[in-house]
Amino acid sequence: MIKIILAFILLIELYIFFILRSVYSNNQFVISVSIQIFIALFTAFSLFYTSSSLGHGLSQTTKYINILMGLFVAFGVAKMVFISIIFLEDVTRLISYVVSYFTSSDSVDFSSRRKAVTNIGLGLAAVPFSAFIYGMFKTRYDFKVFRNTLEIDKLPKAFEGLRIVQISDFHAGSLDDMEAIKLGLEKIQNLEPDLLLFTGDLVNNTSEEFDKFIPYFKSLTARIGKFSIMGNHDYGLYYNWGSEEEKKANEQRIRNHHKSIGFDLLENQSRRIEKNGEILNLIGVENWGRPPFPPKGDLDLAITDIKEDSVTILMSHDPHHWEDKVIPHSQKVDLTLSGHTHGMQMGIELPGFKWSPVSLRYKRWAGLYKESNQYLYVNRGFGHIGFPGRVGIKPEITLLELVAKK
Repeated sequence: MIKIILAFILLIELYIFFILRSVYSNNQFVISVSIQIFIALFTAFSLFYTSSSLGHGLSQTTKYINILMGLFVAFGVAKMVFISIIFLEDVTRLISYVVSYFTSSDSVDFSSRRKAVTNIGLGLAAVPFSAFIYGMFKTRYDFKVFRNTLEIDKLPKAFEGLRIVQISDFHAGSLDDMEAIKLGLEKIQNLEPDLLLFTGDLVNNTSEEFDKFIPYFKSLTARIGKFSIMGNHDYGLYYNWGSEEEKKANEQRIRNHHKSIGFDLLENQSRRIEKNGEILNLIGVENWGRPPFPPKGDLDLAITDIKEDSVTILMSHDPHHWEDKVIPHSQKVDLTLSGHTHGMQMGIELPGFKWSPVSLRYKRWAGLYKESNQYLYVNRGFGHIGFPGRVGIKPEITLLELVAKK
């Protein structure tokens, strides 16, 4: 895989080299190519170093590794923007030559505008590069509280105004700023939750990633209780284990982490939340996802003891579960809480409009959705994985307040 990536990078660098040679001359060419070579060597080093470190069993990334990974992505995106603009100009030139050949008309002289297009490309490439750098150093830990009030049909009077705080996708192995994490956890506690629900992906791969966070999660409180589920990363699917037994042992240690921090881990199970003699049902399923994600969740098993007319809240890591299994199910689920997508950690969110590349795979990828009088809320994730930053999609703490439908 690394060889394929390096071959692709080499092709891009050659293309950029020929662009620079066709536009600049003398000192300008020497300077521009020197900068190109420096960036190319830096990105190659970043790729080798981070892949080698993570591939040799490093369970916790460091600030140094995160910076290298972030710059690798930032330079990569900037280069793709730059060569896309030049490529479009090259296609236009080719079409013009073909048309002039068959029509005997004069071809358009593109040489005079080549430098202008190149400079425009460089200017436009600087925009995403700057955004990714800002996302690395400014918004990666800028936790935002998203608040919603949901009208629930037949909500018991005892649960009027119930405050649910949801967090998801902690990804302990990627986090390198303990003070920032403490502030984020303080924000959670300051919301004074009745229910504190965690919807999966405690770690990237190994249980050791979470060890240092245990005291801080243990201190979180909720009036009624703290509950959690597993996400796809919690099963150790993306790590080279020495044996299946080692993988299973790691999975069990992650389950033990939930217990040690006071969260009731639900694995295709339900809990009756009682208050003043009235009942609300809370369900948690194991990860259920479309391939390649594991379909371990069993909704039928989880709702075995649930009465049909009672209000039910489901925790299910992957939002595809809501679309594929929850909505078609005969048992109504009033509210499903998911995560998993992270909003791809990049996108645009404006009043009345939001978009992210992840929307090409997930129809419901961030925020609140409603269908057949059933709600789905998709949390944008507390942590991050892969690119160590957030561009336009801030890390999320969700506050949902339930009220009776009028």
